Amino acid sequence: MVDGTSNDQTPTSAGGRPRDPLIEEAIIQSTRALLATKGYSSMTIRDIVEHAGVTRPTLYRRWPNKYELVVEALQYGLRKQREAYPPLNLDDFTPREAMVEAVRRLDPRFHNPRAMSLHGNFMAEAEREPGLLAQMREHGNQPRCQELADVLTQLQERGAVRKDVDIDIIVSLAFGSYFADFNRYGHDVPADFAERVVATLWPLLAEEHGRASG
Repeated sequence: MVDGTSNDQTPTSAGGRPRDPLIEEAIIQSTRALLATKGYSSMTIRDIVEHAGVTRPTLYRRWPNKYELVVEALQYGLRKQREAYPPLNLDDFTPREAMVEAVRRLDPRFHNPRAMSLHGNFMAEAEREPGLLAQMREHGNQPRCQELADVLTQLQERGAVRKDVDIDIIVSLAFGSYFADFNRYGHDVPADFAERVVATLWPLLAEEHGRASG
């Protein structure tokens, strides 16, 4: 098992839970794996502790219930995803290239191949546990979409994108394209997917001089 007597004697957090990175990593990773394969409602604490190789008391010293554990596991994954790529600097790209890069980062699977399953699970739980989908929106979807919105706003300020463009709708179309492709075909996202999305949208967005330089 991952946990043992010595590991449980680590310093406690402000909430009184012993903190051991190896134990917590095992529990969180097991939770994430089981969320993708079993879903929130079907996944039990017993499943998690058996998968992680820990005991129930070890888990409950850190998280009071399944919901709190799942929220932390979700935030863990989204944090790792944000850390996987650097801030997008427009000066490193042409206007169109900058949009392609921002659209590429919209893919929920950018850092986690199981992300579509997690989205589906949380949407299925929207009536029973609306907080899960709210967490996904706040910490995953909105920051990802905001990056594209910020890129388009900056491109407007630089004169590369038309001032009358509805940025919010463009972001929703680009973000939704990944879910539509997954629901239609179920395969990994094609390598040129972001480029194809932008190739379709860019002529509608770009100022005339921006089209030439993009």
